[in-house]
Amino acid sequence: MEEYSKYARVFKALGDPKRAMIVDMLSCGELCACMILEKFEMSQSTLSHHMKILCECGLVKGREQGKWTYYSLDTNTVSKIKRFLCDITSNKDNCICGEDTACCKGCDENE
Repeated sequence: MEEYSKYARVFKALGDPKRAMIVDMLSCGELCACMILEKFEMSQSTLSHHMKILCECGLVKGREQGKWTYYSLDTNTVSKIKRFLCDITSNKDNCICGEDTACCKGCDENE
């Protein structure tokens, strides 16, 4: 359950269209907050809020240089998210539904 909760935070962060767009922008490489801000009609404090959420879930990392913060994707987290999404959308022997399949036995018999 803990693993699901961890990744659910990432997907929840991506549930906001502007945050998804920011991640898309960062897929091309590191960007200064000022460059991200130029693309959106939002205040600096609103951008900071979005970036805080993206950083807290581990998807984005920031580094300060002078008065600006530069953001980039955390490639390690991105790889883990891709594997997780692949795992939960693929048929596998150790699937959650395999724990108690007795509930559906005989369902096809009524058809």
